[in-house]
Amino acid sequence: MKKIRQSFAWWCFANKGVENTALLEGAKALGYDAVDLIGEEFWAQAKDIGLNIAAVNGHASIENGLNRPENSSRIEAELLTNIEKAAKWEIPVLICFSGNRGYDDEAGLAVCAETVAKVIPAAEKAGVKLAIELLNSRVDHIGYQCDKTVSAVRLSEQVNSPAFGVLYDVYHAQIMEGDLIRTINEHHKHFVHYHTAGNPGRGPMDDTQEIWYPPIYRAIAASGYEGYVAHEFFPKADPLKELAVAFQQFEGSL
Repeated sequence: MKKIRQSFAWWCFANKGVENTALLEGAKALGYDAVDLIGEEFWAQAKDIGLNIAAVNGHASIENGLNRPENSSRIEAELLTNIEKAAKWEIPVLICFSGNRGYDDEAGLAVCAETVAKVIPAAEKAGVKLAIELLNSRVDHIGYQCDKTVSAVRLSEQVNSPAFGVLYDVYHAQIMEGDLIRTINEHHKHFVHYHTAGNPGRGPMDDTQEIWYPPIYRAIAASGYEGYVAHEFFPKADPLKELAVAFQQFEGSL
């Protein structure tokens, strides 16, 4: 199986009792290769410490996203700006959002594809991937359109570019549809980034929650995936100790 690198989502672990520099240095010492969703003001520090930046948001916002024609010009400009930044900082993935439902899902996906098509040549040239994130619409993001794997994959197929794919968030997928390993096996060619967390509650991946991650990690590895798997859970106690547990669970699974 090929080596998959681990990342962690900054927003979940920052300001949880560990100072910023100590958190970055501690994660690097644990073996993490990267950090996700960290503010631009920390990019230089993270890189100096030896952490790559695996993924950041490509545009605003989750609720007001790609599926509305009136957002097209704004999001196009935001994505073009962030593609340039991602190329400069060697950030491989920019996260995109469908936005909340406003009308027919197929029409919404068509608008998403039209807007993405305007920036895909720039992403391809820069070597940056745009990833539509699957988010649950039952608990955390009520009304979000791209809440099922089939919708995200359909958009990926419509865009039809090596610079576009799906951010498969296991936590969100479990809430909406389950059947995680079968989904990875069937659709992995569209998945360009992964997020993890326990369910219910987005807690650590331990025996208090319903997702058993080791076989999921093995399925991801068996698919030939070579990107990052980023842990995006809320720590119950010391962030670095819980990042250590997550790191070792992943490593021990493969």
